Amino acid sequence: MADTIVLPSDRPATDVDARTPFREIGRSMPRLESTAKVDGSAEYIHNLRLPGMLHGRIHRSTVAHGRIVRIDASAALAVEGVHAVVTADEVASIVPDPYYGPAFHDQPILATGKVRHVGEPVAIVLAVDPHIGEEAADLVSVEYEPLAAVFDEVAAAAPGAPIVHDELRPAGTFTDLTHLAGRRGTNVALDARLRCGDVEEGFARADHVFEHTFRTGKVIHVTFEPMVSLAEPHGTGGLTIHTSSQSPSFVRSEISRLLGWPENRVRVRTAFLGGGFGAKLYIKLEAMAAVCALLVRKPVRIALAMDEHFYTITKHGATVRIKTGVTKDGRMVARQVETFWNGGAYADIGPRVTQKSGFTAAGPYDIEHVALDNYAVYTNDPPAGALRGFGISQLVWAYERQADIIARTLGIDPLEFRRRNALRNGRAHATGTIVYGMEVEAVLDRLAETMAWHRPFDRGSGTIRRGRGIAIGVKACVSPTTSTAAVHVYGDGSCAIHTSTVDMGQASDTTLAQMAAEVLGLETRAIRVVHPDTDVTPYDMATLGSRSTFHMGNAVRRAAEDARAQLLRIAAGALGTDVDELDCRDGAVVSRSGAAGSPSRPRDGVPVRLTFREVMLARFAMQAGTIVGFGAYTPSYKKPDVDTGQSPNITPFWMLGGAGAEIEVDCETGCITVTKLVNVADVGRAINPASVERQLTSAAIMQIGFTLFEEMVFSDGQVLNASLADYKIPGLLDLPRELTGSFVEIPHRDGPFGAKGVGETGVFSPSPAIANALYDATGVMIYEMPLTPERVLRAIREAEGRPLGKQ
Repeated sequence: MADTIVLPSDRPATDVDARTPFREIGRSMPRLESTAKVDGSAEYIHNLRLPGMLHGRIHRSTVAHGRIVRIDASAALAVEGVHAVVTADEVASIVPDPYYGPAFHDQPILATGKVRHVGEPVAIVLAVDPHIGEEAADLVSVEYEPLAAVFDEVAAAAPGAPIVHDELRPAGTFTDLTHLAGRRGTNVALDARLRCGDVEEGFARADHVFEHTFRTGKVIHVTFEPMVSLAEPHGTGGLTIHTSSQSPSFVRSEISRLLGWPENRVRVRTAFLGGGFGAKLYIKLEAMAAVCALLVRKPVRIALAMDEHFYTITKHGATVRIKTGVTKDGRMVARQVETFWNGGAYADIGPRVTQKSGFTAAGPYDIEHVALDNYAVYTNDPPAGALRGFGISQLVWAYERQADIIARTLGIDPLEFRRRNALRNGRAHATGTIVYGMEVEAVLDRLAETMAWHRPFDRGSGTIRRGRGIAIGVKACVSPTTSTAAVHVYGDGSCAIHTSTVDMGQASDTTLAQMAAEVLGLETRAIRVVHPDTDVTPYDMATLGSRSTFHMGNAVRRAAEDARAQLLRIAAGALGTDVDELDCRDGAVVSRSGAAGSPSRPRDGVPVRLTFREVMLARFAMQAGTIVGFGAYTPSYKKPDVDTGQSPNITPFWMLGGAGAEIEVDCETGCITVTKLVNVADVGRAINPASVERQLTSAAIMQIGFTLFEEMVFSDGQVLNASLADYKIPGLLDLPRELTGSFVEIPHRDGPFGAKGVGETGVFSPSPAIANALYDATGVMIYEMPLTPERVLRAIREAEGRPLGKQ
């Protein structure tokens, strides 16, 4: 287990907290589903087959922007085994207004009237076999009238650019987007601003002003379980959607809205996900599958091939212009950031990425004067949405690259520069929210320790140069959101959690079970976790944004406390004692003194101990009945002012992550080898330390790919490397010799048992840390990711005055 720093919590102690040490919390334990995943019995929707189902294969647009003139499906329909070909006309017979989206209702189920990106779904072939469907989909013929397209986010935001959408239609899901309704003649889906102090005054006070532009391109999630949805109609009254989704509750509400049905006619269920990372949020294939199933009155399965993911959802490309004023002693006094987010053809959750991440662009720093402008921009690229980090890594890439430029220009140690400017608890963030539970000092201390920062460092020799770098980044947990949970204690005393949190590899089942077990005095492995099913499990906003441990954890804890209180009341009545004298331990209700040592004995001399089964017998007089504990959690939140971005309560908790990297670079080839990478996170309290370490190391591996080689290559909107043969992801040989996940524990006052989310924290800082190490090794500054050998070699040769030829 990684070393930790443990400081006292500022959260008021509760009854359960008073039992120290914890029995289940803070233990590294195997995942509950470990055996099932090894023996192949774990359920994945991708493996589901239903009798008589049809397979849907998608015919996709070949142009980036164009009007649909004609669709000819006759050749496809002539293929034996093809049941139907569905286009926008057939969709309209089921859904007259077929536009969906979490932020804007801008994306049609199938292209309607025109297409807005290469790869947009135009028609769906339904066949008895997926290979027949694929063959027939290639035979669908579509004639287009080409329209001017725009791909660069800055160009798309400029006046005179080709317009992707004629009118903006906010979905109404988020109240702070409703002011955009009816906007026309622009590709800017959202412009979000923050003003703190007077940035021009700050620049006037500064001794130095640094101004740079940084870019990140588009990449994809590469979930190894492909996206899949299987819709199953029930008579004339209902529909079940089996889907690999991170947001089953949202899917139910959005499908119900599209169909004009009450939610109780739509059931959405999922199972384990083979990775999500934000790709499987909101509506992806569910609307297509639902409409097709209702049209043919048969189950319909739509599953994507890997190349189709490149055209379905991506990470936002971004251009970040950052200007920072600094005093001669290294104090940042002013920062102005302008960020253009490439949202692609459809908004998905991009406006929220722009808004919720954009206000952190000043970084984890105490800067008096701040001006931030963020633009969510439509282009004719494939849609962009949430990807692990929710836009934060694009911003950290910019402000932490510039931090090293400033520090080295002023002759200040990079770690000391960050420490000098750190935003500390009790100070106001640029939004006006007073910071608590963001432990910058502790993370920097851990980085200095694990990187041996103040010791001599081997700089390499000859053409191999060595360098090291650090970076830190911050994210605000998205708000407002709600989680609800139920804890069931059955007639035999066994227990289950009902939750709509989706386990997609982050070990949420185990973490939530540990919390319930701690409250109820059970072993974690004795608790069953019921997977999301909107007919069975209560509402959760979605599994995203590192919110599950904090939000659902609080809901599960409250539900378990509710169930525990009911057990104690029943036992107290049966035993003729006060509830305050009883506790839950080892699957039984015991006296508090009995929990600590020998059982206490009431007046009749009988030990005070009833198993949960005996408690249920006392209540129901037989092995029957169910105790249901319910818990809900919605943290407080104050919507920011539209003009200033100011809010006294912008987030329930802050995530802070730091990284340190050591690299070798071959100056003859430009090839970078990361030899050491340390990922440090402020986690509040680690519920399962082994899972936390895995989250941090896996995030580091993911970010190594984005930093060094992952990149979607486009030509006129067409992805040229849309396969795993051409789009490289990290392999074992790409991993550092030393890869460490380390964390500091300073329990958060509002987190369940002091815990905070950590799933994204590890992606914030590795990229700029690696690039800062390159800067340290060579003096070369590169402003765009990825750091491919060609890009690095060109920069080195340019710095040496002997540039390479044109690309």
